Amino acid sequence: MNHLLCGLAANAALPSELVDRLIARADDDIAGDLARRTDLTHAQAVELASRVAESAPQLAYGGRLTADDIDPLTHPRAALALLEEGNGREEWTRLFAADPVVERRERLAACPGLPADVAETLAADPDVRVVAELARWTTTSGLAARLATHPHTEVRRGVAANEATPPSVLARLIDGAELPPARWCPACDGSDVPFGLPPGASCDDGSHEDAVTELWRTAVQNPTTPAEAVAGFADHPSLLLRLLLAARPDLPSAVRRRLAADPCPAVRADLARNPAVDEALIRRLAADEAPDVLRGLAHHPRVPLDVLARLTATTRIGPTLLPRIADASAAEVESLARSPHPELRMLLAERRDLPPAVRDALAADTDAKVVRSLAPHPGLSEAQLGAILDRHGGQVAARVAANPDATPALLERLSRAEPPVRKALREIAGHRHATAPALLACLADARARPTAAGRPALPPPVVVELLSDPDWQVVEAAAANPSLPLAVMTALVRDV
Repeated sequence: MNHLLCGLAANAALPSELVDRLIARADDDIAGDLARRTDLTHAQAVELASRVAESAPQLAYGGRLTADDIDPLTHPRAALALLEEGNGREEWTRLFAADPVVERRERLAACPGLPADVAETLAADPDVRVVAELARWTTTSGLAARLATHPHTEVRRGVAANEATPPSVLARLIDGAELPPARWCPACDGSDVPFGLPPGASCDDGSHEDAVTELWRTAVQNPTTPAEAVAGFADHPSLLLRLLLAARPDLPSAVRRRLAADPCPAVRADLARNPAVDEALIRRLAADEAPDVLRGLAHHPRVPLDVLARLTATTRIGPTLLPRIADASAAEVESLARSPHPELRMLLAERRDLPPAVRDALAADTDAKVVRSLAPHPGLSEAQLGAILDRHGGQVAARVAANPDATPALLERLSRAEPPVRKALREIAGHRHATAPALLACLADARARPTAAGRPALPPPVVVELLSDPDWQVVEAAAANPSLPLAVMTALVRDV
């Protein structure tokens, strides 16, 4: 791979005539970067697709090519891309429905708006992968209901995953009522690679037990599957089934109570996060001894604040914006800001829409973890950010550098810290206010260097020097830097 030219192909300042020259010399890698250019003309897109066939699907997905530009025989992947986007031609669907390449028929089966005759052809396809894909994506409820009776479990699993499948059909897939027994599953049909099943799955007795369990798991994840049809899985020996069930918001309260007593903490933790869990069950789960359950409960969108206060005192939650904190009312925000628990103040400080008075009060907090959470909050002045840095130093440097309102002077100050704060340099490298001196300091950090190399504020001579960097990521970023002199761009293309 030529990293110089790949970076140059992505350079927003590359003149159109140099884009033309790169197109004429592009390989698959360079073509990929060219295809992502926002200024690529239609004529350039057509030329690129004709020279590098691998770029045609990308150009089609990006709307740079239309059906008039594509021959499905020479660019089948691009034609399928347009069909997937709903921009292809109906006659192409019949062409691909008879295509000898299975992968193309499989992709066609997932396309929207297929003509009825094409859908019927795919439903009768000899390769079960094609039929399973059709079952997963068809929006025709009658076809989904018919495919639920297919003799292969993988097709039935596709039906179980389809949200357009009628709820009554999904219920029948779970209880097996009115459905003929399946004859094959991925573990017994002779497939080289049993798709859709976990490693080690088998079907020694012809019961398709593992495949049926996988079908049930898929149905439990489908939000249109009736809750009463899956409620019985609360006591199923499959842990994954119970985990998936615990996350459903439509379970009867009796089922949720049974799951709250599940012997596996992971199931109880998933239940604790479930927004449908009521306050009584929340308080019951708050007495759980498993840390994962308590952490899950902290992420519940309606956990009472008094419960959350107890959780933060005993459970490590970390600096994150919890749903309950994000939805706190104005009065609750005021109360949380005055909480004697620094953990609660820290969680509040993760919000980025605090009233100025609350924001400023938290900026003056004596606890470093509270200030560290608050430091990226918009609206803090240079003086406030500087004071935060003076009080807490390296503990908050990276978070101060992440503040969108950090001034060029403050970023330069951060970049000169001794010893260097590596995380701060990585934030500075991508900051919109970073100046050339700050970016030059960022080049000293291996992880910040590629980001800094692509910043237009870098002096052009430095950008040119970085073109020979031993790190290919730095080379690509420098070549894509709009500050790269035009003469250097021209020379790079000429020397291909």
